Amino acid sequence: MKLNKEQWSWVFYDWANSGYGIIVTTAVLPIYFKGVAESSGVAAANATAYWGYANSFGTLLVAILAPFLGALADYQGYKKRLLTGFASLGMVMTLGLALLPSSQWQWLLFIYVLSILGYSGGNLFYDSFLTDVSDDRQMDRLSSVGYGFGYLGGVIAFLLFMVLEFTNGFGRLSSLAVARWGFVLAAVWWLIFYIPFQRHVHQRHALAATAAPLRQSWHRVWQTILQLRQHKYLAWFLVAYFCYIDGVDTIFTMATSIGLDIGINSTTLIMVLLVVQLVAFPFSIFYGWLAGKTSTRTGILVAIVVYLLICMDALNLKSTMDFWILAVLVGTSQGGIQALSRSYFGRLVPKQRSSEFFGFYNILGKFSAVLGPILVGVVTQMTGQSRIGAASLSILFVLGLIIFLMIPRTAMDKS
Repeated sequence: MKLNKEQWSWVFYDWANSGYGIIVTTAVLPIYFKGVAESSGVAAANATAYWGYANSFGTLLVAILAPFLGALADYQGYKKRLLTGFASLGMVMTLGLALLPSSQWQWLLFIYVLSILGYSGGNLFYDSFLTDVSDDRQMDRLSSVGYGFGYLGGVIAFLLFMVLEFTNGFGRLSSLAVARWGFVLAAVWWLIFYIPFQRHVHQRHALAATAAPLRQSWHRVWQTILQLRQHKYLAWFLVAYFCYIDGVDTIFTMATSIGLDIGINSTTLIMVLLVVQLVAFPFSIFYGWLAGKTSTRTGILVAIVVYLLICMDALNLKSTMDFWILAVLVGTSQGGIQALSRSYFGRLVPKQRSSEFFGFYNILGKFSAVLGPILVGVVTQMTGQSRIGAASLSILFVLGLIIFLMIPRTAMDKS
């Protein structure tokens, strides 16, 4: 599949915010936060739990707003405007992380929650643009390429950060200052690579403009809820997605904190995360190829099974080598399950109302991400062992697998 300029520009938004995903959410801020919190007298297990609760609260805000924002974005001219607004919020709040005093761990979590709102809100509109830049035949490959290049962009941004990390800012920065410059790097990376999207990507499918878009959006959301049974396969897919994406997002957001709890040092964690990103790049594209050779359904089932095995093996998570093995397994399927879920859903939705329906897709994904970190946090505090908290996520993958298997193979033909 050969991508045109508009499709490449769409792909590069995933590249753009990938710096935030790996530097802020995964690699640097969790370690930075735990160091700040523990230096203020917060116990390690509690710091891990607070990190989970902050992720849950941030995604809850997006989940509450997602259906309404999606419905609003379906009107001509609104989708890109809303994406720009939320992306700008994410960029500014990411810069804000660099400006806070290191002793203010509570404010650090607050600014982080706002950055999640910008990042996740922007991704809602970015995902729904998939129906504007591709047709049904292209969706698996384009969605997979988007995730794949997103991981590659994250690797490059991460390598730039590692230059600062291992040289201590060329001998001029403390470890805290290096972390802060990492936040600046993530924000600038996001801004620069958003420019192609802003210039070349356009909303193709839209509803006619209305004099009262806010009121009409609320009305449409309510009507869609009442009529959701008319889209029964779409509704069942959302339930399955709610279950399995919970585990995917939770593993991503909690991995660094769990690694620290079993005694892995921050330098090793950074190397592990870099390898995961490198593995995810080709495997994301591989899942698009697999879906083309078999089906989107098969690709999703394979990824769910891989994640189920990861959770079950987490009970044996005791050493650095165990963590390496599980991390590489995550890298093989993290991008694939997200990419194929997005394209599977994109085929099911009415194209002119794609943002509204992706709002429901987003709300279920975000609500699942609210429950997952809380589950890990509670189980970790009850048992005192992060690996048991991680293993508890296997329940969600089993539920997702069972429900997805109940959806007939012909669901997309009947939607």
